Amino acid sequence: MTMRTPVPAQVVFPALGTTAALLVTDPSSMPAAEAVLRAELAAVDRACSRFRPDSELTRVNLSANVPTTVSERFAEALQAALRAARLSDGAVDPTVGSAVIALGYDRTFAALRPNDARPLPVARPASGWQRISWNPHTRKLRLPPHTLLDLGATAKALTADRAAQRAAAATGSGVLVSLGGDLATAGPTPEGGWRIALADDHTQPVTEKGPAVAVTGGALATSGIRVRTWRRDGRIAHHIVDPAIGEPAIPMWRTVTVAAATCVDANTASTAAIVLGDRAVDWLRRTTLPARLVGLDGHVVRLGGWPPDSHPAAHGGSR
Repeated sequence: MTMRTPVPAQVVFPALGTTAALLVTDPSSMPAAEAVLRAELAAVDRACSRFRPDSELTRVNLSANVPTTVSERFAEALQAALRAARLSDGAVDPTVGSAVIALGYDRTFAALRPNDARPLPVARPASGWQRISWNPHTRKLRLPPHTLLDLGATAKALTADRAAQRAAAATGSGVLVSLGGDLATAGPTPEGGWRIALADDHTQPVTEKGPAVAVTGGALATSGIRVRTWRRDGRIAHHIVDPAIGEPAIPMWRTVTVAAATCVDANTASTAAIVLGDRAVDWLRRTTLPARLVGLDGHVVRLGGWPPDSHPAAHGGSR
């Protein structure tokens, strides 16, 4: 008798302004795993949403220059953001909030005006993560004056990591959590690994001709400049801001995909590469992380042992 490997069960739903996808190797574990994921999503939304007037992030941003004690969940997200800033030499900086809002990204992307006629304000560099006063032991935070935090990217990646680990621990099943372009795995891996499609947009249908990769553990993150774009005063803007100039990073890479032990680390590296532009290849080589960069003209650069493209797959895309 031939034993067949069970096909992973999957559920997909909108969350955090993107798409949440949950796959499990044991279909009977789906209800418990989904409950874990939804709880994690609700918690990070309450703590870190830029678009909720009642979120903890909104309260913190309104209290700039005033010492504020934050919750454990917010502290974990802030720690992840500060670590990302340190590892990327400031290419990923949580103090870009003012710049992102000035560009017009001041509401959920679904509600964003695709053609905003308002003139662009004078660009200003981010306040700088080094100026944040933070005591992780007391969870006491003070932002520099006129500074707004944006924890979006690292907080979403952290949620993928947390949800995958907690769901696997609760069910014993293999788990894959994908939040837009941020993907984390935990527990037993399906035979042949999790097959992940690589694309500019995770919401588009997977094609047989598209590139794919097998993930046997850890995490994967894809950052890109093609999906979250809009026009402001006739200029095309995208959501990845260069903290050094307070404007969208100069386009060089269409997408950057990085594999790492955690989704936070993968997300940090992929976002930093978009910001670094022509410096990204050398910087990524120093990290030794497997990476795949796609230029604006479609040429592909593979680093750190990234394998040749294979076909077909599912569950990938950039944010």
